Amino acid sequence: MATYAVGDLQGCLQPLKCLLQRVAFDPQRDTLWLVGDLVNRGPESLETLRFLYSIRDSLVCVLGNHDLHLLAAAHNIERLKKNDTLQEILDAPDRRDLLEWLRLQKLMHYDEQRDIAMVHAGIAPQWTLKKALKRAAEVEEVLRDDARLPLYLDGMYGNEPAKWDSDLHGVTRLRVITNYFTRMRFCTEDGTLDLKSKEGLDSAPPGYAPWFSWPSRKARGQKIIFGHWAALEGKCDEPGLSALDSGCVWGGTMTLMNVDSGERHLCSCEDLK
Repeated sequence: MATYAVGDLQGCLQPLKCLLQRVAFDPQRDTLWLVGDLVNRGPESLETLRFLYSIRDSLVCVLGNHDLHLLAAAHNIERLKKNDTLQEILDAPDRRDLLEWLRLQKLMHYDEQRDIAMVHAGIAPQWTLKKALKRAAEVEEVLRDDARLPLYLDGMYGNEPAKWDSDLHGVTRLRVITNYFTRMRFCTEDGTLDLKSKEGLDSAPPGYAPWFSWPSRKARGQKIIFGHWAALEGKCDEPGLSALDSGCVWGGTMTLMNVDSGERHLCSCEDLK
């Protein structure tokens, strides 16, 4: 029995299959953790989602911004963007099963035995592990609520508020929680987000830094697996943190990591052509 974690798939199914074959992954025995962004931008979004659904009992998955965007586009087709590769999912005869499974996934996973957390983008510097789990649960509850879900999907877009405040309520509160978990890269020490800068560590605006670099970060020391930030190329020197998005869909590689040993395997989309 082995547990593996893989970086952002973004509809790149063949590199995933390459990696699973390399480690002789057996869904009857092994477990695969997914850091989110399962779909979009890559060539096989529908096929990827179908493959994951077929082995869903062997998966642990957190949602990324592209996954939430898919749910929003399914609710309102006008949300689709020019470069999205999601239409084939929305037109699929099995879309209902796929989307219902997707909305049941978490924003944050915590493995108590291993003391490892997994999120798509990161954990806000001002949140402890316990508070982060509570904030994630707020959004997860809405995702599972047929009555509240449409309002959330319509209101989750936007960069404001840029900072968490416990007095926030309604969709505004859910939006900032979502942005921390699925879009964060740079922030100030008090957690004020910059959601425009997407390049490497040296591209932070004045007063901002990578979310994981602040010494006062309340979850510092916590082991965290995350994706989202392709410009890091799967590299993060912060102790206990594992960055797994190595930009496969952008011409980089896909990274698969043994959660317990830390051993990494890489596969490039280019290698499969």
